[in-house]
Amino acid sequence: QLQLVESGGGLVQAGGSLRLSCAASGRTFSSYALGWFRQAPGKERESVAIITRTGYNTYYADSVKGRFTISRDNAKNTVYLQMNDLKPEDTAVYHCAASRELGLPRQAYNYNDWGQGTQVTVSS
Repeated sequence: QLQLVESGGGLVQAGGSLRLSCAASGRTFSSYALGWFRQAPGKERESVAIITRTGYNTYYADSVKGRFTISRDNAKNTVYLQMNDLKPEDTAVYHCAASRELGLPRQAYNYNDWGQGTQVTVSS
């Protein structure tokens, strides 16, 4: 089990950028795929970006592809989400989560550990 703490959220104007960080405790960080999920008011939680254990492969939702970049630094037990060209529809609470599944697990139920989330608000 990992404990995950997100940071880096805030208020930004459309077209701006934010970099989210998720710091994990534990010494088995490299045994987990890491994902970023978001949930907007009145909407279901959706996957945004996922990265495999080694960072060899990634997944992005169509809505963020080309704008967001997920990366990880296993030496620092940290996963990042660089968000560029932000849009108002990106407004949501962003959570990082960890999965013991191999590859690129896309479903929320495949993730065992979740952070508390960080708010991202994009003004028009």
